[in-house]
Amino acid sequence: MSSINQPVSILLVDDDEINNFISIKLIKKALLNTEIMACLNGRFAIDQLLSIQKKDPSKLPDYILLDINMPIMNGWEFLDEYKRLNIDPLGKSKIYIISSSVFSNDINKARSYPLVKSFISKPLSVEKIKEMFETEKQL
Repeated sequence: MSSINQPVSILLVDDDEINNFISIKLIKKALLNTEIMACLNGRFAIDQLLSIQKKDPSKLPDYILLDINMPIMNGWEFLDEYKRLNIDPLGKSKIYIISSSVFSNDINKARSYPLVKSFISKPLSVEKIKEMFETEKQL
């Protein structure tokens, strides 16, 4: 985990613009030094990550907060494509599923992906965000 003074970079992948607006506000409240980029679907996120990887892999986000249900490319398709393209061979980015799904099959499926650190239920809160990053610091 980076020290407190270094910015944390986050890629938020969610098709709900209002949700993104709220999530960004909450993340900035929970974590003071944060750079956040939002993508409205998995395909756009993959394209952004490939572009970053080509220019400077060290600029890949520290965290990817990924919704499951999105048009064009959903969260599962994103994970498969992310792995297939080997976007982050050094494992810099920690991926968290952020979803309003309460289906145990979605939660279990998320746990079946080695790339996914955890499944976090929406709505996000300052407490959930802080908890996620506190857990991460202890690893």
